[in-house]
Amino acid sequence: MEGIQTTKQRFGIIGDNPALNRAIEKAIQVAPTDISVLVTGESGVGKESVPRIIHSLSHRKHNKYIAVNCGAIPEGTIDSELFGHEKGAFTGATSTRSGYFEEADGGTIFLDEVGELPLPTQVRLLRVLENGEFLKVGSSKTQKTDVRIVAATNVSMFEAIQEGKFREDLFYRLSTVDIPLPPLRDRKGDIHLLFRKFASDFAMKYKMPTIRLSEEAVQLLVSYRWNGNIRQLRNVAEQISVLETNREVSAATISNYLPDTGSRLPAIVKSQEKSDFSNEREILYKVLFDMKADLNDLKKLTLELMKNGNTSDVREENESLIKKIYDDDDDSYETVEEVMDVLQIPHKSQAQAPTPPQPEPTADPYHFAEEIEEEETLSLHDKELELIKKSLERHKGKRKVAAQELGISERTLYRKIKQFDL
Repeated sequence: MEGIQTTKQRFGIIGDNPALNRAIEKAIQVAPTDISVLVTGESGVGKESVPRIIHSLSHRKHNKYIAVNCGAIPEGTIDSELFGHEKGAFTGATSTRSGYFEEADGGTIFLDEVGELPLPTQVRLLRVLENGEFLKVGSSKTQKTDVRIVAATNVSMFEAIQEGKFREDLFYRLSTVDIPLPPLRDRKGDIHLLFRKFASDFAMKYKMPTIRLSEEAVQLLVSYRWNGNIRQLRNVAEQISVLETNREVSAATISNYLPDTGSRLPAIVKSQEKSDFSNEREILYKVLFDMKADLNDLKKLTLELMKNGNTSDVREENESLIKKIYDDDDDSYETVEEVMDVLQIPHKSQAQAPTPPQPEPTADPYHFAEEIEEEETLSLHDKELELIKKSLERHKGKRKVAAQELGISERTLYRKIKQFDL
């Protein structure tokens, strides 16, 4: 049995990360058997190297090795590609064709992006795994094949199973041995080694001097997140090798080739609780709740203006309320007097002028305010109480934070708590 270092040299694998070494070790151990293997990892981590190691170290190494990208084959033709078809099986089938499983008989077939297989094809593949039998498209004759299947995927298989996109029984047949490959951001010690290898290869390919990195540039490479993993690092090395005339590369130069350099540093993202206002109904009630609060504030300001014609006193006492209702960015009204004119409320200068006799007022001159309250048919009182409770529970009784989320002042929230006896 070959050692890990010998295998890495043989297949051109760079790095000494413990997780990478463990993946190679598992591939070496499982190679002499016919066990199905599932290679998992993000796109660009080099999953295609594992099936080559397994095939080369197995007793099938002298037979065919076929790699199939399942995500690149259209759904309508994938059954024909994998299992073949008979002449006349569908429009355009002018002759009988052998599929990959028939061609790879006695060898190894690598199914890349196996999570993209349509469900009908998954049923056919399950039968091959169970007893080595398959049917060509348009044929009723069962055929046998003896292949070693190694699959790979970059999607979460458990999520795909829960969403009904992948068969659970097929998953357990494929993943008899699971070999995960680490992303490049978890192999920080290997990033500079890989870049130097790529830079050397491209220097030979394009017949130019090898680029060299400054210490700051190396630190930038190591700290970058590399969402595209090794594939992205290779592309960056090739771009710099071709486009840069100065072979001494600084961090500033490297940053021009790294997208979104502002957020290149890795960060721990904490799971956030799902907001209680996430669905449309809650959002609607939240908007209505805010509108009601604004309406109540407007009632209060209007009543103050109607009782007191001295606008300067009203403005001083209710400055924060006026700013809240008539935002600074709103140029509709420049002064409180203009607001009063629009509302047809007399202010100080108008209050001194003699007024004609008025008819007898009704028993309740502000009866319209009560009518507005009676027209509320959406149980805003109950929803208001519910939203305040949820906000207080979510923020563990912190009134200031809860008030900011609800869009009201802390003083108003305190009054609501007293009102609802929370």
